[in-house]
Order: sequence, then C-alpha cells, then structure tokens
Amino acid sequence: MTKRRAIDTSAALDAFIAAKTEIDATLQRITALSADHFNAHPDEVNWGHVGTLNHYRAKLREITDMAFREGEHAE
Repeated sequence: MTKRRAIDTSAALDAFIAAKTEIDATLQRITALSADHFNAHPDEVNWGHVGTLNHYRAKLREITDMAFREGEHAE
C-alpha cells in the first residue's frame, strides 16, 4: 500500500480568505456607490453617465456569467 502525503493547503486557504475579504469590501463599496446613484445628480445625468454605468454593468455581468455559468460561460 502506498502512503499518501498530506498536502498543506493552509497557504491556499489564507490566499482564498484574503481574496474573498477584498471582494466583500469591493461589493460593499459598489453597493454604497449605487445607493448614492453613482454620484450622479438627477439634474446632471448625461450620456457619459449612461456609458460609464453600462461599462460597469458589462463588467459585472461578465463576472456573474462566470460565477453562475451563464451567458458565454454556460455549459
């Protein structure tokens, strides 16, 4: 019978937790910015604001498509 070596995954776990912590903080910041209408005053919204928001939306959609296996990442 062959002996299996125990694999030390503590470094990977630490890196995973660090990445998750950063993602959680980023999501909180985005949520707060959204609650403030992305710093856009209703009387000042222009097509530049729309373009910027659509760019943000596209990037977030790319992330959610990957995470939930949707869109081009669907199986």
